[in-house]
Amino acid sequence: MANSYPRPVLPEEDPFHARDAVKSGLEGALAGGAVGFFAAAVQNSLSKQNIGSWAVFTKHGGTIASFAILGTTYKFSKSATANLREKDDYLNTSVGAFLAGSTMGLRAGRIPHIIGYGAVFSLVLTTLDYTGGSIRGWDSRASYPDEYERKEFLRLDRRRPIEQTVAEIGGEGREIKPAGYEERRRQRLQETYGVEINTSAKATVN
Repeated sequence: MANSYPRPVLPEEDPFHARDAVKSGLEGALAGGAVGFFAAAVQNSLSKQNIGSWAVFTKHGGTIASFAILGTTYKFSKSATANLREKDDYLNTSVGAFLAGSTMGLRAGRIPHIIGYGAVFSLVLTTLDYTGGSIRGWDSRASYPDEYERKEFLRLDRRRPIEQTVAEIGGEGREIKPAGYEERRRQRLQETYGVEINTSAKATVN
């Protein structure tokens, strides 16, 4: 008999489509610049001196530029790598994140900082991409026909045999009488006391 609730499978990968790396780089620059501007504004507001609102650009402009470069490098490198490999997977994210993180280490001017920042960025973003952006992993992206089918699959997948449940709560007896209990009881009585009990006999009331 076929299984009515087969295990769900991951959706098939879509065919690869070439990306515009330059456009992706510009989008990354805008996104990174926006994040950098917000960070610079926070730095300016925490300043103990009254330096004015323009200090966001004059004093903390380097923060804006750093985030803009980071966003540009990440998006451009990711798209360029995907075009070269003709494949869209987490390895593209690894390359883009490493190069983007390395730009943050350039300000320190030391090779260990460059490699360290790149490795940290690559590890974090690759992990998120590999797990589908969810801590539940790839299973969260599995396809189910509908919510009812998903719940039925979870119920059947986690169902335990009655024998295991009975054994965990102390065995058969009293009100716990699973299937085949009377037959097993008859066999135990016969083996222990030599008494044969006809379990099919029923008392009748006239």
